[in-house]
Amino acid sequence: MEEIIKKKSGFAVIIGRSNAGKSTLINALVGTKLAIATPKPQTTRHVIHGVFNDDRGQVVFVDTPGYLTEKRSPLTPKLTEKIKQSLHGVEVIIYVVDPSRAIGQEEKRLISLIRNLKLPKLFVINKIDMPARELPYLEEYRSLGASEGFTTTIEVSALKHKHLKTLLTTLFEYLPEGEPIYPLDQITNIDQRFFISELIREKIFHTMGDEVPYSVTVRVEEMEERKDGTLYIRAVILTFAERYKKMIIGAHARKIKEVGATVRKELELINNRHVYVDLTVKVDTGWEKSFE
Repeated sequence: MEEIIKKKSGFAVIIGRSNAGKSTLINALVGTKLAIATPKPQTTRHVIHGVFNDDRGQVVFVDTPGYLTEKRSPLTPKLTEKIKQSLHGVEVIIYVVDPSRAIGQEEKRLISLIRNLKLPKLFVINKIDMPARELPYLEEYRSLGASEGFTTTIEVSALKHKHLKTLLTTLFEYLPEGEPIYPLDQITNIDQRFFISELIREKIFHTMGDEVPYSVTVRVEEMEERKDGTLYIRAVILTFAERYKKMIIGAHARKIKEVGATVRKELELINNRHVYVDLTVKVDTGWEKSFE
């Protein structure tokens, strides 16, 4: 008689300081781009689910905003609250650290949020593909993982997909048996409009660098498939000051055209059809206060 293998399922929340590589990790684990990744701190603003399925079962990875202690904007306390809320109702915590940066107050406060939670906690040291000279705090993080009572420590490279199979194997060990949470053909909880708005925001940060402030958001106002099969997208970029609006547009509209072109190219690769991206920039001094 053939043995019936019971599958597992559960939520695994990914938390850590800003720029530790959480979004890169969830994209690598799921195998497709769900969360944007930029050098700017706290780029992720929403709790994004990424679904992984194989013969062992289903893992729903929960990406969270990066933890910051400094008050960057009115968004910071709201994003911190999102992190706290994401810790409820999960089976495993994946705590991601970046050994190229010193252990600071943000790290200590974030660990204090999870210290007393009675859950398996995987201490994931990211970016081990980097040369040793660029990881001066590696041994300190190894000691931190051991001293804080994490269930296990795994060293990975989310960027180079190194040791991710080990991470997944370890993760499945701690998941309970159960039915899939999401349908097997669904890989995320986000819709196309949200993904496109985030993609535009990513390209703004990559194009503008440090010129543009953290407080930029994007709203997709129209999406339509034209008769010739072209996907038409109209979106507005919101910032809080006229000077930043001018920077995003750029001289002779060069910057906004560059953003639109990079968004269009990526969406055409994803959708395998022509895409037209119509971008405008507006000043809205109050969008951060209405953020949820």
